[in-house]
Amino acid sequence: MSKISKIDFSIELDDNKMPEKIEWEASDAGFEGKKSSSTLMISLWDINEKSTLAIDLWTKEMLVDDMNIHFFQMLTKMADTYRRATQNNEIAQLIENFAKQFASNLNLVKEIDKDNIS
Repeated sequence: MSKISKIDFSIELDDNKMPEKIEWEASDAGFEGKKSSSTLMISLWDINEKSTLAIDLWTKEMLVDDMNIHFFQMLTKMADTYRRATQNNEIAQLIENFAKQFASNLNLVKEIDKDNIS
């Protein structure tokens, strides 16, 4: 028997339709109630159009420094997901190397293994 898992997002907008509050909850999240977030970035693959659809939102309170860290973590997560989905370690490593260079350029980390960056 199949199971349905549900994820809900609530976005509170200001008068200019800019996100003021982002909350989410999921039926299989392992916690009860809504959690707050400062960003929401979802990518969906449209199988018929063979294109990516995206929803990118962030609140006015999201700090640039936090956004930099968020993007670094998303890039490393993308590398991991790509590796698991394709078993292509070479390309996953390219994504990881880009993430390291990104972090280095933004001074997010003090020590980066520069030998792994192409």
